[in-house]
Amino acid sequence: MRSLDDIREEYEFLDGDERYRLLIELGRELDEMPDALKTDATKVRGCSASVWVYPMAKDDGTLHFLADSNAAITKGIVSLVISAVQDQPAATVAATDIAKALEPFDLKNQLSSNRTQGVPNMIALIRETAGRYAAES
Repeated sequence: MRSLDDIREEYEFLDGDERYRLLIELGRELDEMPDALKTDATKVRGCSASVWVYPMAKDDGTLHFLADSNAAITKGIVSLVISAVQDQPAATVAATDIAKALEPFDLKNQLSSNRTQGVPNMIALIRETAGRYAAES
């Protein structure tokens, strides 16, 4: 997965349609999420499309997130969100201000409100889950 900094560098040089294409491409780059993990417990509430996020604790104490959506742009958005914290220690993920990390992308002005309405819920699910993992370790 690309780093958020790498994505931002590319994103800044693109216009609206190209930014949509980049988001779709990011969604395609996500690790495959098995259908068995797409459950009510992993579903992000408040999104206009169906979105699932599943954390996996790795042996080194970091969290690796699997995610999927039934909408290409939304899948790209969740990929962008995850890239801010992918493969980081649980305590770091829980403490990361993901919304602030995403500010340079100006998603609210780049995308329609129905595409971005679930972003705070994606972030909350990721940070809350990371907080639980951090408390367990």
